[in-house]
Amino acid sequence: MFDTHCHLTFDAYDPAKRDGGVAGVLRDAAAAGVRGCITISTTSVSCQEALAIAEQYDTVWCSSGVHPLHSDEGPHDWEVIVRVARHPRCVAWGELGLDNHYKEPEKSIQLATLDEQLNVIVEHRADIDKPIVIHCREAFDELIPILKDTGIPGERFVFHCFTGGPKEMEQVLGFGAWVSFTGVLTYRNAKEVREAAKLMPLDRVMVETDAPFLTPDPHRGQWPNEPKHVVHVAKTLAEAHGIGRQEMERILDANAIRFFGIG
Repeated sequence: MFDTHCHLTFDAYDPAKRDGGVAGVLRDAAAAGVRGCITISTTSVSCQEALAIAEQYDTVWCSSGVHPLHSDEGPHDWEVIVRVARHPRCVAWGELGLDNHYKEPEKSIQLATLDEQLNVIVEHRADIDKPIVIHCREAFDELIPILKDTGIPGERFVFHCFTGGPKEMEQVLGFGAWVSFTGVLTYRNAKEVREAAKLMPLDRVMVETDAPFLTPDPHRGQWPNEPKHVVHVAKTLAEAHGIGRQEMERILDANAIRFFGIG
C-alpha cells in the first residue's frame, strides 16, 4: 500500500522524539505492508526538506507547494517551488487551497497565495505536468470555481483529507477530481464522511494518513500518527464499499501509481 499524504518533515519524527526518526517510521510502515509514501510540503522551505528525504529513501516521494495555513509565512520563493517540482522525486504540486475553519491566516492572504501558486503551476504546465494536491476545509463552494478557472482538468486534482458529506462529494465529482481519505473516515462520529465515501467511484479514490495528525481507530488519540496506520483507513473504505480488504488495497495501489506516477 501507499500512504499518499504525510508530513515526514515535521518535528514529530525528529530522532529525539521518535525512536529511529524517519528511518524508524519507514521501517515500521514497511512491516505493516506500506511500501511507499509521499511527504507533502507546506512552504518553500519545507519542500526542500521533503525532497531531501525523498532523495534519501527510495520508498518516499514528495510534493512542492504552499499550504493555505502557511500562506502568511512569506515571502514565498516560487523559484524554489518550481525547482523542487521539476525534480523526478517530486510527484505533485501542493498542498494548496483554502481553509475557512480557522480565522488565521486572513482570507485575503490565503487567496493571494493561492492565486500566485496557481499562476505558477499554469505557467509551467507544459514542462511540469504533475497532479495537484488540494487542501479544502469548509471551502468547496469557493475553491472549486477558482480551480475550474485555471483550465486545468479536474482529473489532475485530488482533494486530500476529505471531511465533507454527500453534498460536498457531489461537488467534487462534478468537477471531475479525485478524493483521498484519512483516519477521519474511521471515526465513530464521521458518519457523513462514510456516506460520502460510498459515492466515490473506486477509480478515483486514494487513502492517506496526513501524519502526524488524525491517527485512525483503533489507535485514535496516539501521537504522532504514522504511515503504517494507513491500512486502517483502507479497511474502513473497503467496508463502506462492501468489498474485501485485499481487493480494496489492490485498487488503491493501482490508483496511487496511476495518479502520482509512482511504483
